[in-house]
Amino acid sequence: MSSSTQTINEAAVVAYLSEHLPGFEGPLETTKFDVGQSNPTFLMTTPSKKYVLRRKPPGMLLKSAHAVDREFRVQKALADSNVPVAEMYVLCEDDDVIGSMFYVMEFKEGRLFGDPRLGDLEKPHRRGVMDAMNKVLANLHMVDIDAVGLSDYGPPGNYFERQIGRWSKQYRAAETTAIAAMDTLMERLVAEAPEDDGQRSLVHGDYRIDNMLFHKDREEVLAVLDWELSTIGHPYADLASVIMQWQMPPGNVGRGLAGLDRAAEGLMTDEEFIAQYCERRGLGEIPHFGYYVAFCFFRMTGIIQGVYKRALDGNASNPERARTMGEYVPTFAEKGLLALDGKLV
Repeated sequence: MSSSTQTINEAAVVAYLSEHLPGFEGPLETTKFDVGQSNPTFLMTTPSKKYVLRRKPPGMLLKSAHAVDREFRVQKALADSNVPVAEMYVLCEDDDVIGSMFYVMEFKEGRLFGDPRLGDLEKPHRRGVMDAMNKVLANLHMVDIDAVGLSDYGPPGNYFERQIGRWSKQYRAAETTAIAAMDTLMERLVAEAPEDDGQRSLVHGDYRIDNMLFHKDREEVLAVLDWELSTIGHPYADLASVIMQWQMPPGNVGRGLAGLDRAAEGLMTDEEFIAQYCERRGLGEIPHFGYYVAFCFFRMTGIIQGVYKRALDGNASNPERARTMGEYVPTFAEKGLLALDGKLV
């Protein structure tokens, strides 16, 4: 049994997969990916094939967090849909094998863009990548959840009300110091919530370009990754999540587009991305869109506060990056208030 987020017990994995994954043969070499703060993810190389293993971190965890079994289920359900995902191979729910639940999936060769500026691409190709991202997002929200067996994947009722309650509790459980902006943001999100318009779809929960794998030679999405926060909810939360990310400063930490001349850089504006999404879904203008962006800032504040707390407790997947992210907790909360006041979008 392994209790580290940085390594896994290779012998235990080989023994388990030899029995439960047809065609699997060791020996096995594992390398931890340095991306992803929540569920540690490993590249597994055998003489004949590569795989990806994603595990729940060991140790004391917040209730309902790190649900790798839900990640496995939703990606398996989407296998034949218009939403590209990696093939799911096997889910191990026995904590005794390596110390926590894990699943194994297909390894896809492709491009990961960690920065929405898309600096590795020539300018004429950047809009095409953003358009591919937009198309997959619209397709995701048009998945027939009954047909793919996900009608029970999230509870009924008002998605935003449910999420605000959940993440408020998660934030309080991980709180390390009082932040006035976050207290105000939580209060206002409850008080200013728009009426539920009845939309109910599969949502990713953390939809952004660095959670997507692209084709090496084409402006095409090969797989949407990191489904930990997925549920049945309101599609505007995913759309606003994209826009929220772009409000952050450019660079390795903020990974946003704030202050850039997007036309000069060959990038879509927020308005273009939203309009294109609405056209694909046959929607009109989205009223009070700043509320949804504020909600995303609030939720991200809760997430990175949890990551920061795990760093302090010694069980973060990437401790140094986790501490750096923790310094941005007040900034995210403050930007949420700006979005509520219509000063960002």
